Amino acid sequence: MKLIVISSSKPVPEETTIVTSLFEHGLEIFHLRKPKMRTREMEDFIKAIPAHFRDRIVIHSHHKLARKYNLGGIHITRTHRKRKWSTWWNKRSLKLKNPSALITTSFHKLASLYENKEAYSYAFLGNIYDGISGNYGAGFNHHSLQSALQRAGIPIVARGGTNLENATTSQALGFTGIALYGTIWKSSNPLLTFLTIKEKLAENPSTPV
Repeated sequence: MKLIVISSSKPVPEETTIVTSLFEHGLEIFHLRKPKMRTREMEDFIKAIPAHFRDRIVIHSHHKLARKYNLGGIHITRTHRKRKWSTWWNKRSLKLKNPSALITTSFHKLASLYENKEAYSYAFLGNIYDGISGNYGAGFNHHSLQSALQRAGIPIVARGGTNLENATTSQALGFTGIALYGTIWKSSNPLLTFLTIKEKLAENPSTPV
């Protein structure tokens, strides 16, 4: 079960220090998503992370930095998918330098899983849970999710409202992993929150629900 953390879209005090601490305690993949960050600012963020952890970073913008800093991969947004030529070139050039680089994307509808023909490393699907109640988000339910995950053809990671309470539900439904966002960055202790979820998943092997 992949446990992924997505960066806050807004600046967070000592964010790179927190991310480094998460890496030191077992975080395998960190998605660097800063829609308003300029190239130089993103470079500064990346350079603040110890070099031996940078291959765990997947960036959502300024894709050329993935090659420059030997990052773990790039995330293809809806906008990138429309820019077919430049996106194809970025993927190809990254894979030539690093064949094991991750190429990921996001979907917001189950129909998109059935229509997708690309061989992504994995895709986010969300919002799966309501951010307040923890119930399934609009358009998703137990049976439709299980069916879609079985037929998707690529690994799918639950995104949106994921937290300690629904982590094992996501695991049992058949998601390849969960992406943590608000539950980390709204926490008074992001590292402790991460470790608690990590331990809970390790103690509860996936079983059908």
